Amino acid sequence: MGFFDQLKTRTAEMSGQLKTRAGQFKSKEFANASMAMCALIAAADGSIDPAERQRTEGVITSNDILAVFPPDELRQKFAFYADRLVRDFEFGKVEAIATIAKLKSKPDHARAVIQIGIIIGGADGNFDDNEKKAVREACFAVGIAPAEFDL
Repeated sequence: MGFFDQLKTRTAEMSGQLKTRAGQFKSKEFANASMAMCALIAAADGSIDPAERQRTEGVITSNDILAVFPPDELRQKFAFYADRLVRDFEFGKVEAIATIAKLKSKPDHARAVIQIGIIIGGADGNFDDNEKKAVREACFAVGIAPAEFDL
């Protein structure tokens, strides 16, 4: 099985696992961390072009795990973190990672946010090195070994 087939299979498995537990993640902290992760992945190469922003918003609003939140609320939170990353990538990255790190005391929530990052990163069929690096940094922020996600 090729890398992209494995990525597609793993992403589908993660989505299925998260979908069955989606209700337990309904909190402001989880929503913020999820949108910070999505923005971090979208900007992993240092910028977010309009097409990438639109594609990421589409994945966010159609994602079963995030369906427990109002779509407009998610769009606003994603835009907040994405705009920070566009204005000043390094500062925005620190802020996004800090938001994700707030879930360190909730390992299940933290794992779900990491999985969402992987799902977003693989949504276009190309989970590139910059996206993997961003997910690894988020793993370190919440105290989860990246190896747990084959990173």
